[in-house]
Amino acid sequence: MSEPIITLKDVSKKFETRGGTVHALKDINLDIQPGDAQGIIGLSGAGKSTLVRCINLLEEPTEGKVIFDGKSLTGLSRKELNIERRKMAMIFQQFNLLMQRDAIGNICFPLEIAGVPKAEARKKAMELLKIVDLEDRAHSYPSQLSGGQKQRVAIARALATDPKVLLCDEATSALDPKTTRAILELLKKINKELGITLVVITHEMDVIKQVCNKVAIIEKGEIVEKGNVQDVFTKPKSQAARKLFFPDEREKKTEHRATTKHRVRLVYDTQNAYEPIISNMILELKAPINILYANMDVVNDIQKGQMVICLADDAQMAERQKQYLRDQKVEFIEIEEEGEDE
Repeated sequence: MSEPIITLKDVSKKFETRGGTVHALKDINLDIQPGDAQGIIGLSGAGKSTLVRCINLLEEPTEGKVIFDGKSLTGLSRKELNIERRKMAMIFQQFNLLMQRDAIGNICFPLEIAGVPKAEARKKAMELLKIVDLEDRAHSYPSQLSGGQKQRVAIARALATDPKVLLCDEATSALDPKTTRAILELLKKINKELGITLVVITHEMDVIKQVCNKVAIIEKGEIVEKGNVQDVFTKPKSQAARKLFFPDEREKKTEHRATTKHRVRLVYDTQNAYEPIISNMILELKAPINILYANMDVVNDIQKGQMVICLADDAQMAERQKQYLRDQKVEFIEIEEEGEDE
């Protein structure tokens, strides 16, 4: 495996407020590999935006190290840090475009700051507008663009300095669902075709499922779980992961509180999604099951299904049902009777 392009080592961040010290981040350790689409997800106030701002040192960590492309950013001079930041672009929820400049002017702005000749900058800006499918809006001002078009301009501007990493801080939160899907497809294209590493900060699990191959779940300033998206979806270990991946399931659990003995969560993919496994199990073992919740999902372009069921009340029959599922190569997790999802 190659060296990580970003390493966070024991990163902590404290803020002093009138009410006392706030520990926004606590001992964050995370490696992000070149070419990955790394998601960082958490509920509001979890610390994810502080974390992304520590990655490019817009926020100075109180403790710990941030290593980017083999170089420690903590301790660099302002001039050295600005040079490194050019390799690490950022896009925001509110686009942050210059209202007095048209689309091509916005994209040229970071190139002008870097001293690129005007003709060369405009040529590159037009190439980037083509990548984000906005060639025909080169001379439109932000006030003349839709939210999705503004974000495309912001993405093109971020790509102007040929970054190795693109930091996306809630980049689709201000967009409608259809536009969100289009922007996420564009980010996926940038990741796959240009080889740019993505760091995606979001509170929406659908964003992680559509774009990312890795995920880190942050709660109360700490990373409580991390790994491949497929693995965390299949077997989430933390309470926070279960809340984020399966919010509807929690509602169903509450509705069926009286019938949650011997609960298991099944996870299946395209190979067995259309097999009548549950029906066959009922017919073969002659014991009923109770379906509490089921849905189909797409994770990294792979269709995934999940179902929460209650097995037979009888413990011996429940064990036979579990063995049947194992024999059919169906992944499942046994859910604790009390407190597991509380």
